[in-house]
Amino acid sequence: MSVTIGILYPGSAAEDDYPLMERILGQEVSLPVILTTVGVDAHEVGALLDLGSSDRLIEGAREVAAFSPDVVMWACTSGSFVFGWDGAHQQVAEISEEVGLPAASTSIAFAAACRELGLDRVAIAATYPEDVSSHFVAFLGDAGITVTELVSHDIPTAAMAARLDRDAVLELAKSNDSPDAQAVLIPDTALHTIAWIPELEEALGKPVLTANQVTAWYGLKLAGTTIRSDILGTLFRG
Repeated sequence: MSVTIGILYPGSAAEDDYPLMERILGQEVSLPVILTTVGVDAHEVGALLDLGSSDRLIEGAREVAAFSPDVVMWACTSGSFVFGWDGAHQQVAEISEEVGLPAASTSIAFAAACRELGLDRVAIAATYPEDVSSHFVAFLGDAGITVTELVSHDIPTAAMAARLDRDAVLELAKSNDSPDAQAVLIPDTALHTIAWIPELEEALGKPVLTANQVTAWYGLKLAGTTIRSDILGTLFRG
């Protein structure tokens, strides 16, 4: 049985992680990407609230509906958690109402992935400035997840985060290998990570959850589909 997860992705950065996941997960999984509009590419709260505004997301949802998806995912972490727990759920409820399908976002997917793996203590290695990252800490706190340590790398734009290569992503992950944390979360869909998840987990010796990874995983879960993979980390090994 084939499954289609419609991906609403802000602007252009690491959206090529999704066709890579399609190849890994097999021909029964389709992850069509619609690039939603961006006002200002900035890891700043005001810009992120605009990035995740209803008008931008509804426009994208109407476009992705042409692919007849089973689920729609708003593939943006910061553009969802800045709205807070209740606001992020209202955000995806509006998408769901527009297209008549289940919908969620990357922030919600992170919380669900932590529940799936029984994680309640995590570290965050973030690309964002600390004032943005702190909103993710609060979001996870509302989900009952304690952040043992936060490292913010103060990368100002999604475009700049997208340029980080394998070595830079590994260094970012290792920058916050908190011994008290059960896993490390890397919360930016603008960051390429899919090709390197096994290396990240091997380097840290614990599960690593990345933004594009959890987005696809939770979309499949909402569609009632479980696909296992040894290439996409602990989360996909089941």
